[in-house]
Amino acid sequence: MIRHRPYGSGHPYAESEDQRVPTMPMAGQSVELRVRASANVTSVVCDWVAVGDPAVELPLRRPVAEEETATADGGHLAAAQAKAARAASGSWSVVTPPLEAGRRYTYRFRGGGRTTTWFQVTAAEWGDEGGRLSVEGRDRVVPGSVRWLADADEVRRGRFELALEPGAHVVGFGERFDAVDQRGRSLDAVVFEQYKSQGAHGRTYLPMPFALVVNGSRSWGFHVDTTRRTWYEIGDSIVVEAEGADLTLRVHEGSPAEVLDAFLGTVGRPTELPDWVFRLWASGNEWNTQERVMTEMDRHREHDIPVGALVIEAWSDETTFTAFRGAQYEPSEEPHTLADYRFPADGPWPDPKGMVDELHERDIKVLLWQIPLQKMRPHPQHQAAVDARQILDKCVREADGRPYRNRGWWFPLALMPDLSSQEVRDWWTAKRRYLVEEVGIDGFKTDGGEHAWGHDLRYADGRRGDEGNGLFPVHYARAFGDLLRQAGKAPVTFSRAGFAGAQPHGAFWAGDEDSTWEAFRSSIRAGITASACGIVYWGWDLAGFSGELPSAELYLRAAGTSAFMPIMQYHSEFNHHRRPLRDRTPWNIAEQTGDSRVIPVFRRFAHLRERLVGYLADEARKTVAGGAPLMRGLFFDHPADQAIWGHPLQYKLGDALLVVPVTEPGADKVEAYLPEGEWVDVWTGLALDGGQTVTLPAPLDRPPVLCTAERWPDLSPVFSP
Repeated sequence: MIRHRPYGSGHPYAESEDQRVPTMPMAGQSVELRVRASANVTSVVCDWVAVGDPAVELPLRRPVAEEETATADGGHLAAAQAKAARAASGSWSVVTPPLEAGRRYTYRFRGGGRTTTWFQVTAAEWGDEGGRLSVEGRDRVVPGSVRWLADADEVRRGRFELALEPGAHVVGFGERFDAVDQRGRSLDAVVFEQYKSQGAHGRTYLPMPFALVVNGSRSWGFHVDTTRRTWYEIGDSIVVEAEGADLTLRVHEGSPAEVLDAFLGTVGRPTELPDWVFRLWASGNEWNTQERVMTEMDRHREHDIPVGALVIEAWSDETTFTAFRGAQYEPSEEPHTLADYRFPADGPWPDPKGMVDELHERDIKVLLWQIPLQKMRPHPQHQAAVDARQILDKCVREADGRPYRNRGWWFPLALMPDLSSQEVRDWWTAKRRYLVEEVGIDGFKTDGGEHAWGHDLRYADGRRGDEGNGLFPVHYARAFGDLLRQAGKAPVTFSRAGFAGAQPHGAFWAGDEDSTWEAFRSSIRAGITASACGIVYWGWDLAGFSGELPSAELYLRAAGTSAFMPIMQYHSEFNHHRRPLRDRTPWNIAEQTGDSRVIPVFRRFAHLRERLVGYLADEARKTVAGGAPLMRGLFFDHPADQAIWGHPLQYKLGDALLVVPVTEPGADKVEAYLPEGEWVDVWTGLALDGGQTVTLPAPLDRPPVLCTAERWPDLSPVFSP
């Protein structure tokens, strides 16, 4: 076996052992050609042809293997990622002569009695002609800056520069973990599953080719109206690079809220969700039986910690993700109904509907976890085998027509339903309809929408991978939202991945993260930037979900801040049921840390959250109607105030509340900047003038929050019941 994939796995940030490097060479640049060969292959030769010249034999060499030193941190996702990252044996490579612009080259490989097909490559170079850039709105493109990258076949990319005023700040590009203001940074916009440390890597699940340029009363914004990958260099100007030969740039003028509203008018406006989404959400990946779920909900009741939504991740058989684990039933090509299942009394889920009914009686809504893949390892059996056969003509495809097999580290080689097709969306969700209409499920955690890798995939709507991959998570959330609507329920989906166009589809959380102070800070940035792009219902796994448990201090600081975010949720990663448990429940944190403050302080926050629901629902309604984001950076209300940029983690929650997160350990007070206006400390009632920096007390049970004086008479009962 000799394998060469010119574009590798399609991983946007890493090279594979069987690809061409670079995939798109520039004129004058050599190319490293890599192949993987089976163990019995002892030599590999490349036949390299510059068209018009005789073939040249280029012998490949095998690199010296390096000793593996990486270890996983214990969680199941970390272990899966580490396994996928291990170097595979059998890699060979050779470096070609430099390529000339406009010339075509072909190559193939021979070895071990095998010969590959011929591959083609040409060199690209930047020029002034070849593509088209259309600008809608005020033309801020720097004259003479438009360039096009073309090879012998077509224009591959465009590049242009946007003038940027001194002192302007640039916010957006979707959910960003590294900074609120991106000035002085380089970044791209491509959907990617970065398992933890998203800020350090500069990657995101939820990118968007949109940004606000905040410059006092002269604020504006831009949207590169494309679903393909884009890149940005933000310094004295904004240099934009985008895939494609026909680009549209939309420029919007006005206040930050007006600019955002114009953007949403193009990509889709948020949909209002019911009030219950503003109550506490509870989740743990090891809650894998009905008994365990009810035990945890009983603990909430015993400790008087109100909970409004329960996310059950480990409910299914882990093969179909349509049937409860332990259910007995006959395979069918038609969607099952609840009557088709038998639930043994001694099984993990003896009465799912009875459980959901009881939770509803306790005023707790229930969401179930989903993944948009058909697992193929181990070999599908029973109903999974039926589903695997059915999906073969309904899945995303490779360029040669073969079914696309997931190239990522999570659920490797799984098939992916082509959710760009309404027919496939209906087929996929029909298998889950009984969960909503009969069991009574209230929503779905639509996890894992980042599995589409490869520029040349084929979608049913006619798009290739380079323009369709980013839309996959949007179609995914849309499919489950539509299922819920059809059953007469609100479209409550809970996603981590998306792109421009995701705004109308449910709620979002910030993805996988460790329990560290840095992750806390990164997640606040993510919330501020996601909201700046129109995401209304956003949250994170408070205090992180992975690795060692957070300290009591970090847990309570995170809980106190999360009480003042659109979604307040705790969650924990699967850890093979090892002891001590890594659940992020307040009682487990209290037990493991030995800190007696955890439960009473968390209880205080949960009750406060209950009293905030009405305010949050009213403010969200204003946002959905076209107002400023629910959770928003201070630049939305005070764009001309340069002092706010020295406090980038502060944010408003609705029109009335100013939140000052405490994100460093050991603090008992915090420096806060109060913008123009009159403010009231919600805990002491102390009146404070805006336009100054103040020091606020910050006890663990009273996260620093201020209220506008105008709204204080209405909101004061929330803070002093």
